[in-house]
Amino acid sequence: MFTNLQLERYADVLLWGMQKARTKPFKKGDIVLVRFNQRAIKLAELVQIRLIDKGLQTMQRMLATDRMEYNFFSRAENDQLAFIAPGEKEMVKNLNGTIFLNAPESLTHLQTIDSRSITTAMIARKPLRDILTRREENGLFGWTLCSLTTPQLARHARMSQKRYTEQVVKACYLNAKDAVAKWEEIFRNAREIKQWLNSMRITGYHIESARIDLRVGHGLQRRWIGISGHNIPSFELFISPDWRQTEGVFFANQPSYRNGNLVRDVRLEFKNGSVCAVDAAQGREFIQEQVGMDAGAARLGEFSLTDTRFSKIDQFMADTLFDENYGGRYGNSHIALGSSYSDTFRGKPAMLTKKLKQQLGFNDSALHWDLVNTEKKTVTAHLAGGRTQVIYENGRFKV
Repeated sequence: MFTNLQLERYADVLLWGMQKARTKPFKKGDIVLVRFNQRAIKLAELVQIRLIDKGLQTMQRMLATDRMEYNFFSRAENDQLAFIAPGEKEMVKNLNGTIFLNAPESLTHLQTIDSRSITTAMIARKPLRDILTRREENGLFGWTLCSLTTPQLARHARMSQKRYTEQVVKACYLNAKDAVAKWEEIFRNAREIKQWLNSMRITGYHIESARIDLRVGHGLQRRWIGISGHNIPSFELFISPDWRQTEGVFFANQPSYRNGNLVRDVRLEFKNGSVCAVDAAQGREFIQEQVGMDAGAARLGEFSLTDTRFSKIDQFMADTLFDENYGGRYGNSHIALGSSYSDTFRGKPAMLTKKLKQQLGFNDSALHWDLVNTEKKTVTAHLAGGRTQVIYENGRFKV
């Protein structure tokens, strides 16, 4: 559904995103892995050409088909679910970058699978993810990802493929004559807002909407980050708060697909930093299973806000990449259950030991699940000294 020119621009923006996301510049000979679904192979070829021309070593890995995934999770025993192939750990220890091209054939092929099987595989692979996190903290690794139109994404979003593609093109600025220059402009504008937020001595936040009444602790040595190249598109600004200071109710009015399951109208109540009650119009049992995945799955790993002036996304896309960056009329706020982002640490992330992360209230989990609210809301920052300041209202930062 994309024109050749749009795909060329997509490849350019992805390379920009991966390079922007890494704190140290790439050098000749660095190793980059391109992971992609079968439907994304044309874009994968364009990305590969750009990586080769940059003097980088490239690896390509096409992901398992939906049938392969179903076969694996429906038939594998525990030792097979937890299996890590020889060489996999060595590979991630040497990776300098990854680009993921998401083009799913199905969103629901795993809906009949026991979620415990998927959890077993996720927990087994968490040490590999931890290696990449540590490499990123040391400036040795950068990543980005994107999504393309597929019939199933369009169907679940209740759009034609043509309309869905138009949304992606609009969201990623693929009709701009110089798409990379447009993303650089967004990057600069977002930097001004982050500097404003990070100049305040914030201790916590109060998020209020028709169905949200949530208090989130800012945490010590934190900074707001976002629009860093990690996701294409990405318009959110966020922190990884001190999970221990989370109290109240969050409501996700936007649906979410995860592991083949659709959840709608999710209500989470937090007490003493953890989810103490779960309700939903659909998927309540699945949510409870996810929250119980490990000790950190019921805790907050991220608090995020999207300014409607940046994001052109105004439709539900049935893909978290787009949905967590929803602009629409009132922007969005989303939280993530599970793992934190160490690059929200105000100092050098490489300084963050496991013990220091625990002391500062950075959450750790095999889970990271974004749940989104698009209602009209007000976010009030509580400042050191007792003052308060509204920082976000009617979908915009109050800078």
